[in-house]
Amino acid sequence: MNVDKEWSHSTEFEAADSSASDAREFVTRHLLEHDLGHLIDDVQLVASELATNAIAHAHTRFMVTLEATDESVRLEVLDESPSEPVMMIARPMDIGGRGVAIVDALSREWGSTAGRSGGKSVWATFDPRVA
Repeated sequence: MNVDKEWSHSTEFEAADSSASDAREFVTRHLLEHDLGHLIDDVQLVASELATNAIAHAHTRFMVTLEATDESVRLEVLDESPSEPVMMIARPMDIGGRGVAIVDALSREWGSTAGRSGGKSVWATFDPRVA
């Protein structure tokens, strides 16, 4: 079934440490604007992980898009690196390596697609209905 978007918001961030926090604020503001406060914790954490990956691994500016249809809320982070995210199994004492596993655990589904300019888009979807 082809469902038209109900809304979409995008913004671009620098590859700076503060951008992960800014990405969390961006998704929080728009989820509240569209009465989707029940998704804030999960979407905020996934946005933070995807933004952090763009900052730490792509080292490029990145665009965050949050959009919704009747069936799904979709978060997308587009950066300029072609390197795909990799699911790692972190050991208990590791200080990193859990980002993609967090995305996998909190989203309905997620994936990565090659971008037109040689970069990539990493996206995650969420169920907009209240559980």
